[in-house]
Amino acid sequence: MKKLKFIYITIGILAFTACNDPEDVDITPEDMVEASATLTAGSADFSNYVALGNSLTAGFTDGALFQASQTLSLPNLLSQKFSLVGGGSFVQPLTNDNLGGLAAGGARIQNPRLVFGGAGPVGLESLIGPVTVTTDVVLNNPTGPFNNLGVPGAKSFHLLAPGYGNLANLEAGLANPYFVRMTGATPNASVLELAVAQSPSFFSLWGGENDVLGYATTGGDGSNPITPVSGVPGVGFDGSYGALIATLTAGGAQGVVANIPNVLNIPHFTTVPHNPLDPTNPDFGPQIPVLNGIFGQLNQVYAFLGVPERSIVFSSTAASEVVIRDETLPDLSTQIAGVLLQSPTFPTFVESFGLPAQAAPLVAGLLGSTYGQTREATAEDLFVLPSASVIGTVNTESAAALVLAGLPPALAGQFSVEGISLPLADKWVLLPSEQEEIAVATEAFNQIIAATASQAGLAFVDTYSLLNQLANGGITSGQFTLTSSLVTGSAFSLDGIHPTARGYALIANEFMKAIDVTYGSNFEASGNLLNVGDYPTNFSPMLQ
Repeated sequence: MKKLKFIYITIGILAFTACNDPEDVDITPEDMVEASATLTAGSADFSNYVALGNSLTAGFTDGALFQASQTLSLPNLLSQKFSLVGGGSFVQPLTNDNLGGLAAGGARIQNPRLVFGGAGPVGLESLIGPVTVTTDVVLNNPTGPFNNLGVPGAKSFHLLAPGYGNLANLEAGLANPYFVRMTGATPNASVLELAVAQSPSFFSLWGGENDVLGYATTGGDGSNPITPVSGVPGVGFDGSYGALIATLTAGGAQGVVANIPNVLNIPHFTTVPHNPLDPTNPDFGPQIPVLNGIFGQLNQVYAFLGVPERSIVFSSTAASEVVIRDETLPDLSTQIAGVLLQSPTFPTFVESFGLPAQAAPLVAGLLGSTYGQTREATAEDLFVLPSASVIGTVNTESAAALVLAGLPPALAGQFSVEGISLPLADKWVLLPSEQEEIAVATEAFNQIIAATASQAGLAFVDTYSLLNQLANGGITSGQFTLTSSLVTGSAFSLDGIHPTARGYALIANEFMKAIDVTYGSNFEASGNLLNVGDYPTNFSPMLQ
């Protein structure tokens, strides 16, 4: 392991064929659908449209919010169609540029957007160099009121929370910087209060994703828990969602709501394989015999303890699985250390690392604590997209801790390679048990959304089924087929979570179809749905 540095992994992105700008798409006359009927709003009143929700409403894409993405946001696309049948102006809290990112008093708090780097997503600055984030929540907030009240990162109960947009609460983590930009002279007003204050005639609400997504993107490590299904407004999902709908409709407003997609099907969780370790990689392949020799000692202990399924073996002919920590496994740390210390050959094993035999208790304890809940990954495990840049790299915190424990720096580094000699932490992996928690919560939340929408007589969009279609064969719209594949699928942006502009256009069409059904409008029958091919799938790094 002395030569082991890091492992490059390939996540299967071989080509990028999507269009850079709307202008890249050629529309011929024969592609255009002649209206078969005069557009009508039916019974819907679009004169004052207000949109509430999270990043999916704000127009977040490529890991950021920026002017171009906001212009192509779902509610802005809808407002353009609503304007044809009595809809009024639609004001958004536009950012200052197309760089993305946020600052607070000159200090960066959110990074610029992602761009395509030739093989996959990379940070904008990696291609164009350092930039200054100019959208500053302290220095240059826009003035409202705003029709688009989509707040990236907001959960259902956040839309009810007073002070969620108060700059004074930001440092304590009780405010959202994106919402700070919207509150103006009423910093303690909630998202719901700002919406109701505008007396909307029509609203859209697409929320609840973050109530499960936050748990998912943190690998289910507990730092961002799933919202309780039941509880009073501001605590439980049922109470919070019910309060949102009751308050929005109290003045007679009409509206459309959408349920929560199956987040486990989005590319953020389906792109990184469970077996990314390539034996042909010169930084990994030559180390396989050494690694197998070391793990061979541990595998004997696993067999002795009756858990041979935990054995770790790297293949020299095929892609190998990464090593993960599975907190659902019984912790065998103490037993592993005990068995190793009882082995007459263990001191010799310790000496093979250049350590004295007297270090045997130290090494046994370290091996026990490191591999007490360890196994190789399977196809049932899901890896968050950022793990692609972590697997195969040296965890410097782990290496430093091992040095403090008594290991030489070189050896400490060799035992701190993420996913190889150091099991991947919980935050990088969604175990099957954690996936089940997400699935159960999503089903419960969606039942609440559907029942509440039905009781209130609102239009309903089943984005859960829609995004499942993207993950299972794709959806054809016009001349384009959209799938959930990262980069090449056209539906999801480079962060693997949020749609591209083309994806937002596809979803906007589903919103209009639902409105047609409930309110008797005829966006679809009149040929007024959006042509998804008119919308880009990525933005140039030079767009500033």
